[in-house]
Amino acid sequence: MSQDQKINITTKQLASGNCQVKFFVEDETHPQYGYLLVDEPKPVGDIIQVIQQKLERRREASRAINPFFPVAPEPEDKNFYLFSA
Repeated sequence: MSQDQKINITTKQLASGNCQVKFFVEDETHPQYGYLLVDEPKPVGDIIQVIQQKLERRREASRAINPFFPVAPEPEDKNFYLFSA
């Protein structure tokens, strides 16, 4: 994750007992927002770390387009949604 990005989060407790996290990635060149479903309460630092890891995996998958070294596709994560702002 580059140094010019900042992640803001808001959480909402769902009736299912899960926690919905809405996050904003403030980046001058490519702002994004998304949702993460967390099944147990976690500290804010842990939630941001999970978001950063998932964002980095998405970036790595998009850069791995070398036809000589194919990378197996990452299984779709139904608990993480990312959109361009």
